[in-house]
Formats: sequence, C-alpha cells, structure tokens
Amino acid sequence: MLTTEYYTHFPVQMWERVLSKVKKAVVFMDDKCAESLHWCGGAAVLLEAGARNLKQFSSFEACGVNEPKAVFVVSTLLKGTTVEIIKDIISLSHFQYCVVITTVAHSVHLLANNVTAEMEGSPVFEQFEEKLCEWMGNMNYTGEVMHVPVVFAPVSQQLLLTPMFAHLFPLLPPDLESINAKRPEKKRFGSLLDVDINSLPVELQFEIKSLASVLNSVFEATGTREESFAVGPMSRIIAGELANHPQAKNRRKAAPNKASIIFVDRTMDITGAVGHHGDNLVEKILSVLKPLPGHVTDIQVDMLELTSLQRTPHSQTTLAPGCLAQTQSPAAQTLWEAMLTNKHKEGVMEVRRHLVETASKEKLPIKMSMGRVTPEQLCSYMQLFKSSWGALESHCGVLQLGLATAQTLRHPSLPRWDACLAFERLLLQALGDSDFPAVLRQLLPLMKPRGGEDSTTSGSRSGEDESGPDEMILLLVYLYSLADEAQPADQDTEEEEEEEEEEVEKLERELIGVLTLVLTREIELSPLVQKLTGCANPEELTTERAHSAVEKMFDTLRGLSHARDHLKQLRSVYTASDGVHQATYRPFLRQILEEVLRPDRPECPDIDYMSGGLTDLLKTGFSMFMKVSRPHPGDNPLLFLFLVGGVTPAELRLIKESVSTLKPGTQVLVLSTRLLRPTDIPELLFTTQRLLPDIGV
Repeated sequence: MLTTEYYTHFPVQMWERVLSKVKKAVVFMDDKCAESLHWCGGAAVLLEAGARNLKQFSSFEACGVNEPKAVFVVSTLLKGTTVEIIKDIISLSHFQYCVVITTVAHSVHLLANNVTAEMEGSPVFEQFEEKLCEWMGNMNYTGEVMHVPVVFAPVSQQLLLTPMFAHLFPLLPPDLESINAKRPEKKRFGSLLDVDINSLPVELQFEIKSLASVLNSVFEATGTREESFAVGPMSRIIAGELANHPQAKNRRKAAPNKASIIFVDRTMDITGAVGHHGDNLVEKILSVLKPLPGHVTDIQVDMLELTSLQRTPHSQTTLAPGCLAQTQSPAAQTLWEAMLTNKHKEGVMEVRRHLVETASKEKLPIKMSMGRVTPEQLCSYMQLFKSSWGALESHCGVLQLGLATAQTLRHPSLPRWDACLAFERLLLQALGDSDFPAVLRQLLPLMKPRGGEDSTTSGSRSGEDESGPDEMILLLVYLYSLADEAQPADQDTEEEEEEEEEEVEKLERELIGVLTLVLTREIELSPLVQKLTGCANPEELTTERAHSAVEKMFDTLRGLSHARDHLKQLRSVYTASDGVHQATYRPFLRQILEEVLRPDRPECPDIDYMSGGLTDLLKTGFSMFMKVSRPHPGDNPLLFLFLVGGVTPAELRLIKESVSTLKPGTQVLVLSTRLLRPTDIPELLFTTQRLLPDIGV
C-alpha cells in the first residue's frame, strides 16, 4: 500500500523532468509555476541543475548574444498573451534552442483549438515547435514543446496546493443568473446543481478539464485506482470530468493501489473559512504579514533583526525577505508542520523550543526563561545568531519561522483577531435566540466611519479598539453564511413573513449606506477594499463606486445561506444552545469525516458517488426493487480530500485530529486550491471572475 508521502513526492518528480532541460539555459517562468517551484526547493534547484539565470515571464525580459538557450515554464494554454510574450522574448534575444513547458495537457489544447476528435501524437505542440524556429530565425535551430504538470506545491506532509487553480471557486447564485441569461428561457437551470460542464463558459471548461487532467496524471504516476465522490455542484462537475477522463478508464482497470477522493465545495462551509475560531498560529501569520510578491500562499518575513542594518524607509528594498517555505532544512520543516497543525499556544511553544535547542547546539549564551512566550523573548534568542554567521546560515530556516512568529505576535492588528472572535461568538448565541433582522441589527453599532462622532481621534482608527472595513465585511459574510440558522419568528400569516422580509431589506439598505460611508472615509485602502472597489487609493474611491461595490456584495451575501439547501442530511453547521452549553459552530468537514470514517454509519445521501458511470445508473434503477451496494469512501486505505476553493490551517488540524479519533491508521492527504486566510473569502466571493478564469485563452 502506498503512503501519502509517495504522493507528496510527486511534485518534486515532475520538477525533475523540468530540471533535465535547464542545463546552460536561461529559464523564464510565470508566477504560478514559480510558486509551485518555491515549495519544491526554489530557484536553488534550478541553478544546481545548471540553469544560468531565472527571469520573470514578461515581454520586458530578454537575453544577450552569449545566452543561446531558453526554457519557458508556463501555467497557461499556448494561446493569446502567452504566445505573444514568448514571441517578444525570442525576438529580442539570440536563441538557438528553445524549450517550452506548459502545465496544460495536450488534450485541453486540442479542445481550445476546436478539435474534438482523438489524434495521434501532439500536433498542437509540433506546430508550436515550428513557430519557435521561425521566431528564432532559422528552421534548423531546435524548438521543443512538452506538457509537464508542475502544478502542485507540497506545503506540508498533509497538504498539496495547486497555485495554478488558486482562483477556482464554486459557483454562486449570481453566476447562475449570468449562465441563464445566455440561454433560451425554456432551457434555463433551476439551480446550480443542474448546471453541467458544457453550459459553462469555455474558459472555465478548460480550467476544470485541466484540473481533471492533472489529477489523472498523479494517479497514473502512482498506479492508483480512485473512487470519486463529491459534495456540492462544482465538485460534482470536477469529479465527473475526472471519472470520464479518456486515459482514466484504462488506468483504473490495471492500477494496483486503491484510494477514495472526495471533492467538497468551499461554499458548503463559508463560516469555517471566514471565522476567527481556528486557534492556529499559521492562520494568524498569513493574516497579518504581507504576502510574498507574486504568491498566493507565502508571506514576507522581515529579516532586518538578524543584520546590523539600521531601519530606514529604504531598508525593506535593501534586504530580501524571508518566507515560510523552508524546503532545505529538516529542522525547519519539522517546526513548520508543528506550527501548521497544532493549536496556537502549542505552535508558539514549539517555536521557542526549536530556538532554544538550536542556540544551545551552537553554544550561544542563551538565557532560559519559563512561562508565557513573548515576541521580545523570541527576538532575544534570535539576535544571538547575529554574532555567528556560520550558525545564522546553518539555521536560517528555523530563524525565519521564528521571526514570522515574533512579528505576528507583536503586530498592531492582531488584537482585532480576538475582537472578531468575541463578536462571532455573540452572533452565534444571538442566532439561537432571535430572528435574522434582530441579529443583523446588532452589526449596525460596529459600522463606525473613520473620524466619526464616536472616534477618539479624528481621521484615525485604533489598531486595537476599532474594527476597520475588512472586519466589518468579514462579520457580514460570517452572519449571512449562517442566516438560515436564525430562530424563525412566530409567523402565522404571509403578511407577517412579508413584514420580516421588508425589515431585512430596510436594514440592508441602512447597512449599505453606512458601509459606503465607512469606505469613503478611509485614508488608506486595505488590499481587500482595493480589490472590492477597483480603486488603488482613496482619491479614486467616489461615493458612487463604493456604493456600487457594496450593493453587489449584498447581492452575493443573500445567497450564501442557501448553499446547503439541496443536502438531505448535512444541512447545518450550527448547534443551538440547550441552556447548559453555548451555541457552537459545527465544522462541515468534521461531519463529512464522521460519515466516512465511522464504520457504523450508513451510506450518506449527500456524498455523491461519481465514478460509476452507466453501471452505477443501472444499479440506481435496480435499487428501487432490490438491495444494491455502492462503494463507500471509507472502504479504501487511502483517502484524498479535495477542498475546491481553499482550506484553512485550522481545518488541517481538525482533519488530523478527526482521523486519529475516528479511524486511526487511515492515510489522509488534503488537496486544495489554496491555503486560506479569512480575508481571502470576501475576495473570492465578491471580486473573483469565477466564470472567466485566466488560463491564457
């Protein structure tokens, strides 16, 4: 039986195929591939393999006369802008040998060129090789084009991310309206569950087919016969594509290793992703530290404290930032795993323990102190390494994780995390005691414009005491994701129901107005507000633009609580107070794992089996008059959980704990599109072009 370790090594194996081509070459790489490489060893592995340089995939880059070989690594179709950039770089250079590596399979390229029939060889790639020679100016020069799925980032032993699909997110009610608007009235879909892949925009079809192809390549390389299951409309489409992949049918006949893969839509549980109940150190690090430029997951760690440089306005551009991906240091990898899957307090204690052990090993004059771990204490340990460059270099991985922890613990916006958590707990209690309008009304006092009557200082906002627009938006998403859990009012007539609806509409208009005012009073726009409004600075943000953005936001919010309406059993993520225990949030993933891993549980009607095809349809028909057993996701020794739309660090801990409690020894590997911070959810809900992904069409 294969272990999860075998699968987490797959991304490195794929990069080895790229490394075999880079000797004496200048490598041009786009951001998504660079992020995958970042978690597989980084630029160092390219240079060790003989690459002469690594450059951004941009029309503004080129090479000199003494650089005759280029390797392009891209995450898109070889069409449109991608082709133009490759042509621009070649035209400005003096290449005699070009290799183009794309993560998109040749079968998807055929579809993008309107070829539906199966063809021998790789005609699209062969034609592109001829174009490369044309652009180089000599048909005798060498052009190579190949598909290598360098898509996965092995973020931990438990988690594989797909930076290429970071913005793939389950569809929402506004997307259904957009799809139906282009269809004849009699052929419009009643719900998202009715939508099939052929009714989606071609860009999204290509992205889903590309993801199915990537997953097939993993299972092919590992000799795996998977049984696919799905929860949610988008997951059904992806699982269906994997089940019907042309190469998958032959592979499944002969593959020796059995596994189950369950696709789960993020929209089944928005509450868990946007809430602050995770109690996880990495979740807080991702939330408060700036992202690494060009990356979705990793962040920047300020390394100034390990140098003798003075802090100036230009010091950040003088010194390269550190990061969380420490692939070269076993000690740092062990620490990272502990930070990622333990509770906050345990994670911080592990950071201190590693720093103390490392300093002791290097015989540095460390002063031990027990009790609560403080950022000052961690910094005092790390500054000991400034006196020894050898120790600094040897343990740089652990030190970067230590600095990330210290910088998070002393960050001025961290107290807002606890403030949000406290208010979320109040909302949970209120939902069990009041109707939705009454709970919604509790948000109004929080909506304080900057410099308003209640502010202590005009034009400023305290990092600890006042919530900014980001926190207000997060609380709105949190509340609307639980709207159906609110205690219904005693309504005897339709008239009373209409009155409640009118009251909600009135409150929403009031909230839209106040939040618009809050946004226009900001003196600096957060990254989330910039994406939400499309404005880079406050001068651009007019009242009209802010009001329009907030109105669109509420259009999406209203549909959030209906995402689980089609489910029969797993319809709720909320447990009301019983007078003894407080109301609590029930993670959807825990409910899924209980259904899958507990042997006494019958088949869950909400987990759809997707690998059966025609045979399964026949069994479904026979089941009306005879007992028919379907495969159960818990039957196999290996379980993949694919979270479509992202997974939180807290959910990784939840999965680890649930498996060890429910069915110890089960091998579980989590796959997802991204590692989420709470503010990612409003971005994915309100600003992402879900129907028009950027795949290079």
